[in-house]
Amino acid sequence: MTAIRSLIFMAAFYLWGAFCAIGSTPILFGPERWSLTMFETWSRGVLLLLRTICAVRVEVRGREHMPHGPALVAPKHQCMLDVFAQFSVLPSSCFVMKKELTWIPWFGWYALKVRSIVVDREAGASALKKMVREARAVFADNRQIVIFPEGHRQPIGAAPDYKPGIAALYREIDVPVHPVATNSGVHWPRHGFLRHPGTIVFEYLEPIPPGLKRAEFMRILQERTETASAKLLTL
Repeated sequence: MTAIRSLIFMAAFYLWGAFCAIGSTPILFGPERWSLTMFETWSRGVLLLLRTICAVRVEVRGREHMPHGPALVAPKHQCMLDVFAQFSVLPSSCFVMKKELTWIPWFGWYALKVRSIVVDREAGASALKKMVREARAVFADNRQIVIFPEGHRQPIGAAPDYKPGIAALYREIDVPVHPVATNSGVHWPRHGFLRHPGTIVFEYLEPIPPGLKRAEFMRILQERTETASAKLLTL
């Protein structure tokens, strides 16, 4: 039954995505806010499909710690859902994303329209300067930037692999960092199509204030995120 439900969900997931992306093409020529609203609508639709077809609920905890102004949001990354789930809860977010994702038709176009920060991993120091410059412009508009500290999806139980990119942004830009713990990989595995019934939790944790030394910041970020995510695995 889980396999059948998962196959139905995958078909509905891609059809809904195509409907939203292609059907909303004209808004690419309108204000940025329209594309943000499209992402939010798409995200909420995916969560509804996940709940009704696969019996997977998505719960957001720690709403008192959610940012409403300029902030870095740093989620644990276990599956694809971690990316677009944030569009349904954050007031005005964009992502730090690798350059290759901009090559995806429609998705890449919308991502650029909402000023997602594109990183060329081969550009070295110039990539960091560009990332900082674009982040400051986003924060000037009272928005949030979502960056995955580990850079890629990690399987359940894998050793933490936190990259230096978030530390560089933290050092250069005077905003708090909001860690987000999750157990998403339990119900939406990193690979494969099965979606296992249960509750996916995204838990916003106490924000880390600006101004800490790099080593201390990274220690707190990893410890806080990993501890909370491990607790969610026991649900």
